[in-house]
Amino acid sequence: MHVPVTRASSLRFEETVDTNRIRLALGGALLCLVVLGARGAQADEAKPAEPVKPTAPSLTDVLGASGIDLHGYVDAAYSYLSGAGVFTSGVADRVFDTEPNSFNVHQAALTIDYQPKEGFGGLVNLTAGRDARVIASLGESTSNFDVTQAFAQYAHGPLTIIAGKFVTLAGAEVINSTQDTSYSRSILFGYAIPFTHTGARLTYAASDQVSVIVGVNNGWDQLQDANKQKTGELGISFTPNKVFSLAAQGYSGVEQLSGGTFIGAGTHGLRRLIDAVGTYNATSQLTFILNVDWGQQENVTSLVNGTSVTAKWDGAAAYANYQVNDQWRLSVRAEYFDDKDGYRTGVIQKWKEATLTLAYLPTKFIEIRGEVRGDKSDSNAFVKDTSFFSGTPGAGVTDNQASIGLEAVYKF
Repeated sequence: MHVPVTRASSLRFEETVDTNRIRLALGGALLCLVVLGARGAQADEAKPAEPVKPTAPSLTDVLGASGIDLHGYVDAAYSYLSGAGVFTSGVADRVFDTEPNSFNVHQAALTIDYQPKEGFGGLVNLTAGRDARVIASLGESTSNFDVTQAFAQYAHGPLTIIAGKFVTLAGAEVINSTQDTSYSRSILFGYAIPFTHTGARLTYAASDQVSVIVGVNNGWDQLQDANKQKTGELGISFTPNKVFSLAAQGYSGVEQLSGGTFIGAGTHGLRRLIDAVGTYNATSQLTFILNVDWGQQENVTSLVNGTSVTAKWDGAAAYANYQVNDQWRLSVRAEYFDDKDGYRTGVIQKWKEATLTLAYLPTKFIEIRGEVRGDKSDSNAFVKDTSFFSGTPGAGVTDNQASIGLEAVYKF
């Protein structure tokens, strides 16, 4: 019997044929992929992988693996002073930035240390540059190189002992430029306290909050003792939390008067110093610091009547540091120094200064600081120009000085 072919059955037949064709095409493509993959795998197995070239470790990596730390910095700057950079006594009226108009390599410093929590270690800190002339120990050659610190160390539990040459406990500011927030150093840093000591120091961590420091040394900035007497140091630091900390330290000992940097008479006399530094972290960005000093020196010849007096000096410095963000910081410093008998500056004066510093840190290795500073005395203590030294009465002196500074510090 003849079965008529309808349009619907014809379409179904065509669809069946098309479906079979698609299935055959997909199967063929899949088979090609399997074959190519197998050949690729055989090719990979036949071709050995290229060995990875090891990277040579740096010197820092090698030393770090041994527990030895090597680091340093370079501090270069330009400074301008409105005056000559000295008092009428001839004593410099700034600590490091004494040139009226000059570029300077202040410090190129290198420190290598091995200081384990247990056992023996040591530290050597070398400083080259213009500042080395200022921080050099009394009686040492004033060159552009200084062994700023060099000591052996022994640590056991809460006890740490160092012996050699080391920086002072006193003051809010330090020699190391990277640890300060302003370019110029404070009055107190240069005129109220010492820079370094040579002797022995014991630190006992009584708890996580309290440490006690006891030491004996040759005196203020002396590599070799200028007399048979020694100077004792006593310090205590208290850090109850992350917000507040307080450090207080005292020095007492017989010091030489003649042949030193500052004004003196006779041969020696008892010198005492009490220094305190308080830090308050108001927020994670804002920090306040207060540093106060009281000092005195016996057997000083009075600048008033030539008699022997106990010269006294005191002062205070206040700081506000605001970390705007990771790259910008703003710092303000204001201080007051009373050289009651002129022993520290050669002039009986009340000296004030204010400093504003803006710091920019483009990377963690580089810091650029720009500052403006004004100094004021209650006496015409600042030498303005060289006409003062020509003997003209009252000429070339002033009671104030202004300055600007631009500093770049590279840390490595």
